[in-house]
Amino acid sequence: MSTKSKALLVFSPAFAADEADTAWLPSLQNFVRALDKNFPQLKVIVFAFQYPHSNQKYSWQKTGVIPFNGLHKKKVSRLMMWVKIFMEVRQIKRSHQVLGILSMWCTECAFVGKYAGRFFRLVHFCWIVGQDARATNSYVKRIRPQPSSLITISDFLVDEFYRNHRIKPLHVIPMGIDISLFGPQPKKDIDVIGAGSLSRLKQYDLFVEIVAKLKKKLPGLTAMLCGDGEDRNRIEEMIRQHSMEEFLALSGHLPYADVLKFMQRSKILLHPSSYEGFGMVCLEALYAGAHVISFTQPMHHDIKNWHVVKTMEEMQAKASELLASSNTLYEPVLVYSMDDTAKAIMNLFAYS
Repeated sequence: MSTKSKALLVFSPAFAADEADTAWLPSLQNFVRALDKNFPQLKVIVFAFQYPHSNQKYSWQKTGVIPFNGLHKKKVSRLMMWVKIFMEVRQIKRSHQVLGILSMWCTECAFVGKYAGRFFRLVHFCWIVGQDARATNSYVKRIRPQPSSLITISDFLVDEFYRNHRIKPLHVIPMGIDISLFGPQPKKDIDVIGAGSLSRLKQYDLFVEIVAKLKKKLPGLTAMLCGDGEDRNRIEEMIRQHSMEEFLALSGHLPYADVLKFMQRSKILLHPSSYEGFGMVCLEALYAGAHVISFTQPMHHDIKNWHVVKTMEEMQAKASELLASSNTLYEPVLVYSMDDTAKAIMNLFAYS
């Protein structure tokens, strides 16, 4: 029997540069934290392909992180990075009993993860979390994954991946939330909130339009939009055009903990994104005691206090109905916990 300590290798495009860096993939940070909490004897090692911009190994809480600073590497330099990744896996195998490799997104990490797993005879799973299920993902043809090696975070992504690539992922394990990050429930003094990257895909122009129309029916309405991104200038101009500066606050980038606090103060999360693998922000809003209204339905079954609509008009009508009713109950709803997510993933690696 091997006396080496057991390790799980997590291949990710990015990871936090330090414990204060909450902006980079907070859901992955929460997942790694849950692994450390539930499996204290397990060594988790993150391979960060693109970010941080460093080549120095470091520790994040109890997790080892190996960054490769590959964001701008092309062709030969990128191939050399992959060679370095193989060399690091070899080195870790000498000192640990490696359970396998978990790759985040079915893109470069899964491509390298699959062939590293094959070369070193390690179990490899790929976690599909959103855009990687789309037809534009050219990596799928190069990876040629087996259904049994694929995990998705939602039923929607199973269907989307199969529709686009004719491969049906076998496992569905949603990203849960870390309930320890939520404080006592404060007063609900924000009627409508939006939170996320201000990209065209997220359609926060519709958020502004809906809030403007809600204000006409509900004069005392207050709203907030948390986030930053490529579409910020256009969103700001829309807010000015509608003279909404006094009741719609555009926060810009905020620390992750601050966003959760604002969610707990909010009654409704409007999530107008045109495409969403699951939307961690929606799960967080539900546990923060807010209702969620979105265009996308992540699971085949209904989720309490999550309202799925088809049009902007339906989204506005549902928000107006909830806010106007004295019977609307704003209560925390825990759909998936990150502890359960960590246990389900490690079950695939036959570790408990």
